[in-house]
Amino acid sequence: MYVCPFGSEPICVLCFYVQNMVPAFHQSCSEIVGEWDKLVTDKQSSCEVDIWPWLVSMTADVISRTAFGSSYKEGQRIFELQAELAQLIIQAFRKAIIPGYRYFPTKGNRRMKAAAREIKFILRGIVNKRLRAREAGEAPSDDLLGILLESNLGQTKGNGMSTEELMEECKLFYFAGQETTTVLLVWTMVLLSQHQDWQARAREEVKQVFGDKEPDAEGLNQLKVMTMILYEVLRLYPPVVQLTRAIHKEMQLGDLTLPGGVQISLPILLIQRDRELWGNDAGEFKPDRFKDGLSKATKNQVSFFPFAWGPRICIGQNFALLEAKMAMTLILRKFSFELSPSYVHAPYTVLTTHPQFGAPLILHKL
Repeated sequence: MYVCPFGSEPICVLCFYVQNMVPAFHQSCSEIVGEWDKLVTDKQSSCEVDIWPWLVSMTADVISRTAFGSSYKEGQRIFELQAELAQLIIQAFRKAIIPGYRYFPTKGNRRMKAAAREIKFILRGIVNKRLRAREAGEAPSDDLLGILLESNLGQTKGNGMSTEELMEECKLFYFAGQETTTVLLVWTMVLLSQHQDWQARAREEVKQVFGDKEPDAEGLNQLKVMTMILYEVLRLYPPVVQLTRAIHKEMQLGDLTLPGGVQISLPILLIQRDRELWGNDAGEFKPDRFKDGLSKATKNQVSFFPFAWGPRICIGQNFALLEAKMAMTLILRKFSFELSPSYVHAPYTVLTTHPQFGAPLILHKL
């Protein structure tokens, strides 16, 4: 999950103007659905597929196209390295109890440094190439990097970001647009496999809104049942299970006085499953609780914040939700699905909430 480091600055919000990204969503999602279609050879036949690696690949492809559209190949390499780096960081966390471990010349630490250097080298080349193109009078690209560069160059002198800061923003595209959506999609498909009635309702809504037409942004935003389902999935399986915030100066929070310099943890998963806030059915999958919108479902309390809250809310939330709606629309049109007998329900936290043993489903071609 990506939280804008500059509060609610327009430069970051503009960067995730998602309506123009819908064609890229459609292209990447269609390719994966097409591959599944080859696996399930005949109409009304079925096939077991572990959807987790497929969804990881699909969302990585989406963010490569949307973040670095005109530098797609370089973008793919960056995200491959970012994924490798994330796994190496997770391994390093397990040894964090050893003082100074990150400075040891281990194989993993050396590889982390090498991957970080390669990412930086590729990004610097992409950014400098875009800046030279702009100076030469070429039209700006309409991908996320192009929008970010244009917005940054439009800032008043002294308020824009340096090249180094721009590169850091680009690194975070991976977590903004890939991790969040992958996790949302895998748990959506798992829960819809367990709740066939909601799967049928979502499929019927897709038919009513789009018919045989290609999904577009306007139609995706009309999918009320789908929105309810995605909100309920985010409530039960938030991509990030807790947030940490630093207190810079003494502040009052209800009856508590919090001194400056401390860190507080916000347990998203626990709050979003709290029976006092959500009722005795808090642990159950009931998308209907969102039928009248978020404020009614939460009774106007801040009890639903899978993308954080306030001025530092995750700016990738609209990106993730629209991409998830596109993927589910294309999947529901083509397949029905149920849990495989080999499925083992084991959510665990890496950087986000992954299915530890994958997500094998039985796909049935419609």
